[in-house]
Amino acid sequence: MSVAVVDFGSFALGQAVPSAHEMKRLSTEIGRAFSELGFVYLKDTGIKDEQVFEAMDICRKFFLLPKDIKQQYARSKDSDIPCHGWIDFQTESLNPTELNDLKEAFNVTSLSSTDKWPVKELAEFSSGVESFFRTFKELSMRILKVIELSLGVETDFFVSKHQKMGSDGNISTLRPAYYPAVQKSSVKEKQTRCGEHSDYGTITLLFQDRNAGLEVMSRSGQYIAAPYLPNAVLLNIGDLLQRWTSDRWISAKHRRCESHRRKML
Repeated sequence: MSVAVVDFGSFALGQAVPSAHEMKRLSTEIGRAFSELGFVYLKDTGIKDEQVFEAMDICRKFFLLPKDIKQQYARSKDSDIPCHGWIDFQTESLNPTELNDLKEAFNVTSLSSTDKWPVKELAEFSSGVESFFRTFKELSMRILKVIELSLGVETDFFVSKHQKMGSDGNISTLRPAYYPAVQKSSVKEKQTRCGEHSDYGTITLLFQDRNAGLEVMSRSGQYIAAPYLPNAVLLNIGDLLQRWTSDRWISAKHRRCESHRRKML
């Protein structure tokens, strides 16, 4: 089994809403993929690899800053936006039954924050990430329209409930993750780059670099690889959408596979 690929070119960013026939095709193919696996590749969405890799390079510059500088922008439970900010290496585990993940991350939940952007140290970080966030939001709205049609719910049912993305009134998150090289001797048994988990929200849009490393659990409980696909985004449903569909669509577990340790020293 492999992750299905759907051509999204007819409803790509910058394109008008396609014909009813084309919308039906998109909704049928995406709905089928969600029913079978919970993951699907969307190719030709209007977001090119060049844009993705440029954003990744900007984020990498932040992660390479000294720790004492990054700490100034760390996520804080006492903040007005507690999910927003930097997450230090090995301080988080997406699977609470496992050891902490071998990664760093930076959660972007609010574009209105004034105290969580490293403007002095990396001026292009906030502008680059904010631009990518807005692009993601626009693509997400198009995807939600297709999902509405696939599920047979009223027009704008999902769209109307996601209007506050990027504000303090919503926790939709753009989450750059960084997997630095590590010494094999420092890695504990069964410690992973990113532990097995399902996502908690409505949908997730995931971009990988050419190293890839993602694995998705099939309905039979077997993990399958989700490799890098040029000019494509991986789309998956989260726990909230599973609840909304009364388990018609299942939020699939996934992980950063062990083979990604090839970056370790």
